[in-house]
Parts: sequence; C-alpha cells; structure tokens
Amino acid sequence: MTVTTPTRNGRSAPSRPPTALELIRRADATPEPLPAEATPSPQHSQGFSPEQVAALAAPLDRANVRQREQGRGKVNYLEGWQLIAEANRIFGFDGWQRQTIAVRCVAQAERLIGRDQKPGWGVTYTARVRVTVNAGGLPSLIREGTGAGHGIDTDLGQAHESAIKEAETDAMKRALMTFGNPFGLALYDKQQREVTGASGAPTSSVRPAARPAAAQSPNGRPQPTQGPPP
Repeated sequence: MTVTTPTRNGRSAPSRPPTALELIRRADATPEPLPAEATPSPQHSQGFSPEQVAALAAPLDRANVRQREQGRGKVNYLEGWQLIAEANRIFGFDGWQRQTIAVRCVAQAERLIGRDQKPGWGVTYTARVRVTVNAGGLPSLIREGTGAGHGIDTDLGQAHESAIKEAETDAMKRALMTFGNPFGLALYDKQQREVTGASGAPTSSVRPAARPAAAQSPNGRPQPTQGPPP
C-alpha cells in the first residue's frame, strides 16, 4: 500500500508504507470494544421497577384511611404503622431507612386534664425526619419532613414521650407522602379523586361518621353527649 503526503507546492508525493512496528503501535492505541457481558445493562441504571412504579401510582385504598376529631370537623389520616408497612412492601425491608435528624421541645406547661380536671402537663415537640430510599441503580432518594406532636398526661415524663413519638411519626408521614398516594398524598386533594372505596371506584367525598344517639332525660328532652377527654 502506497500512502501519499502533500508537499509544499500542493502536489502529493508518495511516501513509504508504515512499518510493522508502526502498525502494532497503532493497534495498541485503538481501544478494543467491550465484550457483551461487560457492557453496562440499561436496567442497572434504572430507578424503581415497573412493579414499584405501579404501586406508587395506584390510588389509596379507603380501608386504610382513619378519621379523628380536630377542631369542629374531622380529619382524614393514615396511621404510622400503616405507612411503615407500605414502605416495607413497596421499597423492601432493606430498601429504605428513617433517620430523626432534629427534635426539639417547644412548649411545656401545667394544665388541667379530662372531665375530672386533674392537674397535669401539656408538652409539644417538633421533629425533622429524613427518609432515604434505594431506587435501583440510581443514587439514593432523600426526602425530609417536619412534624409536631403533643403530649398530655398527669405524668410529665409520659407527656414528653407521647409528644416525641407523635412528632417523629408526623414528620415521617410528611417525608413519605412525597412518594405518592399509598403514603397519603391522595388525602391532600379535597375531592380525593385518587382514593378508592370498597368497590375499587374512586370516591369524591368522605362519608361522615354516624353520630351517637342523644341521651334522653326524664322529661323527654335530649341531653348533649360528651366527647372524649382532650
């Protein structure tokens, strides 16, 4: 094989063919293609599996929703153990972790408790919780949430314990909520279009809980019922 090189006057002049040593050096400088087994597979760089994505996008089951009195109305919520169970089911027992990164007592005062108005304590804590989730080959997903908890008890230590636990659970809920409906995101929609009823169909409103029948006094007039103690 004859190789031509340009000269100063623009004409091409024949040059000597490359030697065997030059050919070997050129071959060494050219990287060889990776074998098929060494080529990174696309699935190693993906995040959640299709099954996990389907579970996160699924509507929230109405059977998991609870209600509590708050102010003059009712509030829908998910219990803490339910969210932990869902995280274990979707992410795996070794696929996520929870870390309390800050907790602080913001209020403590004496107060009267219950119908008997016993002397006791009211305590409030705030907490910040970090949730870390493994998503396939991607870097770990980190979500944080802040919550508050209130403890009321005749024993000051018990009041602190209740407040701390409630604050941590509330913060965990807010962090997990960012992952979708199974963790309570659907409850933030007032119409609750992503909450399914017992038949599997979406429900747009919550049925109010039945009120207990009013007690009758000896003169036949209804007497007001008393709610649970604070």
